[in-house]
Amino acid sequence: DDDTFSNVFCENSEKLINVHLFALAAKYYSLSNLGVCTPLEDVLEALRGDNQGTTGIKTDEFMNNKKSHEVQVMSELVVNIANYCDIKQVIDIGSGKGYLSSFLSMQYNLKVYGIDSSNTNTNGAHERNRKLKKHWRAYQSRGRANLKSQRFEKANDRPVESEIKCKAVNEKPLNNDSSVQNQDQMAIQDLVPSCGFTGIATSEMSKEAEADLVARTQSDESKLSEEVLAILNILPADAVEVSSSQCNCGELCEEEKVRRKMASLEAKAGKSSDSNLYFPLTSCITAETELSDIITDLEDCMMVGLHTCGDLAANTLRIFTAKPEIKAVCSVGCCYHLLSEQFENQQECPNEVWGFPMCQYLKDKGWCCGRNARMSACLALERVAVGQMLPTKSLFYRAVLQVIIEEIHGVTKSDRHVGKTFSKSSSFIDYVRKSLKKLELDDSKLPDGCIMDYYEKYKHRMNELEAFNMLKVVLAPCIEFLILLDRVCYLKEQENIAWSGLVKLFDPVKSPRCCAVIALKKQSC
Repeated sequence: DDDTFSNVFCENSEKLINVHLFALAAKYYSLSNLGVCTPLEDVLEALRGDNQGTTGIKTDEFMNNKKSHEVQVMSELVVNIANYCDIKQVIDIGSGKGYLSSFLSMQYNLKVYGIDSSNTNTNGAHERNRKLKKHWRAYQSRGRANLKSQRFEKANDRPVESEIKCKAVNEKPLNNDSSVQNQDQMAIQDLVPSCGFTGIATSEMSKEAEADLVARTQSDESKLSEEVLAILNILPADAVEVSSSQCNCGELCEEEKVRRKMASLEAKAGKSSDSNLYFPLTSCITAETELSDIITDLEDCMMVGLHTCGDLAANTLRIFTAKPEIKAVCSVGCCYHLLSEQFENQQECPNEVWGFPMCQYLKDKGWCCGRNARMSACLALERVAVGQMLPTKSLFYRAVLQVIIEEIHGVTKSDRHVGKTFSKSSSFIDYVRKSLKKLELDDSKLPDGCIMDYYEKYKHRMNELEAFNMLKVVLAPCIEFLILLDRVCYLKEQENIAWSGLVKLFDPVKSPRCCAVIALKKQSC
């Protein structure tokens, strides 16, 4: 009932008069409370059907905890969408240094194009790509070593039949060449137990015991063979080539022989001179971007974006709806403060493509958030709730700086930004002078004493500032929800969309921008 929250603000002054009701209202209209999100588990179950997820490379060896968590979760969702839509090509918009792109390719053998507007990021992605290749063989060796250890553990746990004496058929490697060309491939042989027994059991051995032993051995062989193949399947086909002369093909079923042969042929056919994990490209993406101009072999694909900044998230959805080749999209946006708003400045620009609003309903209402509200949407309530408090001191510095700029220089608005000056400053005086230089304002006529006078004048109000920012934090999920729901409603308005929704992907403490906008096109589109 809207009347419940009618007394939050004073009707005449519009000032906040009931903080408790304000917090309750913010919670009520938040994403988590309204039940709009589709649970990730439900989405994965619907996409997989009877297929089970795969496990493989651990991302935490290549990324920090936050990025590792994001890439691990999102890549699992992306590959399930790709499999469901029967596509092998992925376009990663705003790919940065290629964390998600390289993992999708290395873990799931998808063909990924990472597009970023920054040459620096693209070059960094190329360098990271080069370094990742070196780890492929290390992962193979480590995986095989783990399997070998598991085999010994299983052997030690197996009950000893004292009356059974047998020895392996082949105590030597199948390849007797002393100059082994690929020791890693030979290691596979060491992991798979021998196939039979030439030793003759003693006369006390019954036929039942013999049959039980053979059945148990074959079972172990089958399990370990599957584990070996699982390790190989972690990597793309061109990362590993299994030579048939070094494998015990007599024990492989015909289906597995065909699978290995096809994998080898695909690896050889797909190899480029650089053996790329994926393809980092530099291009500025807008709503009018023609992907075929950037990607020459564009085919049926899906678009993904992990924390696409500002308008890029909105443009990703627009490109998705407009291009028939793109069958699905999974977009996690961020940096809401950088969104362009159609009704913020009340300027008539009929041909302009805006970041907000997207859906027709909010366009008809002329809805505007404003920069301050969008800045608030970037705050992290869940982190504050677990004790990661706001940087009150830096916020106080920034607030007093604004007073100085307005009163001393008469500037109320600027396109320039202070950035992370606080972390590089030794004192408030140092902060003010560095900030003024960044803003290209003269600080020569501003003595240190005058700067400190401003600091002392407002120091006693620091607690007020902290309380005000806590109210912004409480309101943050509501504003973010409005922006995300606008994007989903835009997709709902399109006739070629089979399904669209919001899915909470990440732990919001690890990754505050945790919700993905996901959509699948109708099969005929």
